[in-house]
Amino acid sequence: MESGLSEIGSTKMFDGYNKRYKHYSETLGCSMTFSIYFPPSSSSSHRSPVLYWLSGLTCTDENFIIKSGAQRAAASHGIALVVPDTSPRGLNVEGEADSYDFGVVGAGFYLNATQEKWKNWRMYDYVVKELPKLLSDNFSQLDTTRASISGHSMGGHGALTIYLKNLDKYKSVSAFAPIANPINCPWGQKAFTNYLGGDKAAWEEYDATCLISKFNNLSATILIDQGENDQFYPDQLLPNKFEEACKKVNAPLLVRLQPGYDHSYYFIATFIEDHISHHAQALEL
Repeated sequence: MESGLSEIGSTKMFDGYNKRYKHYSETLGCSMTFSIYFPPSSSSSHRSPVLYWLSGLTCTDENFIIKSGAQRAAASHGIALVVPDTSPRGLNVEGEADSYDFGVVGAGFYLNATQEKWKNWRMYDYVVKELPKLLSDNFSQLDTTRASISGHSMGGHGALTIYLKNLDKYKSVSAFAPIANPINCPWGQKAFTNYLGGDKAAWEEYDATCLISKFNNLSATILIDQGENDQFYPDQLLPNKFEEACKKVNAPLLVRLQPGYDHSYYFIATFIEDHISHHAQALEL
């Protein structure tokens, strides 16, 4: 069984490096990959703050690194980008690959499953606990005590919920087209029923619109970009529900509706520099 950390890819970009790694995850019980963009540094002793990026349904750790163009702004601000995979892989659980929006094809939903069949689906603990410790133990050039988090779609849901439940760990959050109220949309209802069972109270622990009522002592404004031509905007994403919940508790939120943009990485690439700048400000860069 592979337990160590190994580098499986490296490419230079904007004078920094995209690097890809593989390791055995004790949390998930399988081998996992993740990617890091290390920004250029003039000193070997310099430690870069970290921006975690959580990707959406069907994605791996590579989509954002290849498609977003975020490295240009990350290099400019001196921020390392850390991109985990989106679900466990290779566990061969019956039904894990039957549909794109549930299971092993990139649909971990950044929660800790409570149903026995899906007991290895613990992406929440992987992102919040195991991965930061792995980074701290193995990469002296990263300052994991200075971290922010962002994501897209399912990953936007993950970023929002993880941030709200761990305000001591992250300086800021942003999201592109997040699944902002999963208990009230088909994607969320399907995933939560399978991973968490029928207990709706358990569902609310992974719903940003529910969580903001409890965790709203925020030090930075939440930034959300939503494309108005996104085919999932009306029925699956529900940012208006999150916006209403934030208003009730005076939580600082900026939702930008972007005319003409869809759900794709063309949309993300267009506005990613704004998000990197948002996090750089929170990280005091």
